[in-house]
Amino acid sequence: MTAPGKVYLVGAGPGDPELITARGLRRLREADVVLYDALVHPDQLSAARPDAELVFVGKRAGRASQRQTEINHQLAQAAREGKTVVRLKGGDPYLFGRGSEEAELLASEGIPFEVVPGVPSPLAASAYAGLSLTHRELASSVAYVTATESVEKDRTGHDWSKLATATQTLVIFMGMRKLDSLMKLLIEHGRPADTPVAVVQWASLPKQRTVTGTVADIHQRASEAGLGLPALTIVGDVVRLRDNLRWFDTKPLFGKRILVTRAVHQAGSLAALLRDEGAQPILAPTIRIAPPADPGPLRDAVTHLDCYDWILFTSGNTVDAVFSSISEAGLDVRALAGTKVCAIGIKTREALASRGIHADMVPGDARAEGVIAALRPLLAERTRILLPRAEVARELLPASLREAGAEVDVVPAYQNLPPEPKEVERIRSLVDPAEGDAILFTSSSTVQNLFDVLGQDAAKRLNALDLFSIGPITTQTAERLGLRVAGTSAEQTIESLVAMARAYYAPPGDADA
Repeated sequence: MTAPGKVYLVGAGPGDPELITARGLRRLREADVVLYDALVHPDQLSAARPDAELVFVGKRAGRASQRQTEINHQLAQAAREGKTVVRLKGGDPYLFGRGSEEAELLASEGIPFEVVPGVPSPLAASAYAGLSLTHRELASSVAYVTATESVEKDRTGHDWSKLATATQTLVIFMGMRKLDSLMKLLIEHGRPADTPVAVVQWASLPKQRTVTGTVADIHQRASEAGLGLPALTIVGDVVRLRDNLRWFDTKPLFGKRILVTRAVHQAGSLAALLRDEGAQPILAPTIRIAPPADPGPLRDAVTHLDCYDWILFTSGNTVDAVFSSISEAGLDVRALAGTKVCAIGIKTREALASRGIHADMVPGDARAEGVIAALRPLLAERTRILLPRAEVARELLPASLREAGAEVDVVPAYQNLPPEPKEVERIRSLVDPAEGDAILFTSSSTVQNLFDVLGQDAAKRLNALDLFSIGPITTQTAERLGLRVAGTSAEQTIESLVAMARAYYAPPGDADA
């Protein structure tokens, strides 16, 4: 008989994918099966093992009891099969999250479980909206209440005659559909009509929206603003703090929807930089990094590195490819002992440093012209150079090095491929002013591939958005295709690219931009 597995009830936090706890993230990485809700950020799911089974168990209107019963069954069944199961829930598992019902079922069936608390949505909604649920001068008490109670109840269990004035701050979950009647109940039971109120939708995400008013008029204000679900309502004098405590929705790129065209395995770092500026990164990878069609030349080169005077690394992808080939050949970093290393670009230098290699040279100009100018004085007659790179790349660098007297072996290290066919339609739908504000291009390949994906009206659709380029070569590719580039980063790094976009959108005269 299979020994039972274990179920972890994990709070995913309020929305921002980085607000999951370290323990929750660890359990997610260990899981065989992940049952997740609709409000779980998709970036969190990427932390799961590639072979983990991901099961969406989001809300289905009108089937609440049946749905929860089915979720309970799935949790128990997977655990009985000896699997490690994560039940990933938005916010905190127990705070109006029905996690306690799931835990009761597991306990009754003798299935081991553990609860990993999450950041509750009220803490995020108040912090990210510039509020504080408590304040020494304004509020020393707070109450949480849900406007949606169990469907088995025939009437509300709330005693509004007490609840309306019991605490100085009142947080109402799931109250948008009843906002008008809820505010009337508060007034009817003694809450002053001029008490400040804030409604926060999509708390902690770049699409967060906050509307403030009073108990008397917040329903009208929220309706006029078109606020919807999910949203929290915060009642109390602490709402007055918002003017001074706002920090999230004043970020330079707040609310901007920016398409990231980088390959999937590289997109995370760029997406994180955009979130730090308040933007909503939308992953639209237009390239895939794959091994070369023929891995033989690279394999042969890494087993004869002692034959070369220099090896030129053109990107982090090249570093990964070369070191993977070195490892597959049963070698290690000592294979580079007698060869000088040139890193083209800051990120390439950092990728090498992470492998224990300190580059002998990092040209100040990462373009081919800059590399040639830096290397030429160091080249003797018949200097042997290994140049691993993408299968398709400009010929300027190897040709110029040969003109300077060097012997250059160009070896394909990887391929830049277009997106998978199943991704094409999704990417097309994202290139729309209604879906995004800007696009970041991180290489010429990302420009060309996206242009090809869009087809006949590519230029028209792309020029309807703000286009930002990581460097002059990428910009030249875009302009050759008839695209208008709004800005080119000063350095060929993702940090410089994001800084340039931030400066572009900064209000006039903003010195911090």
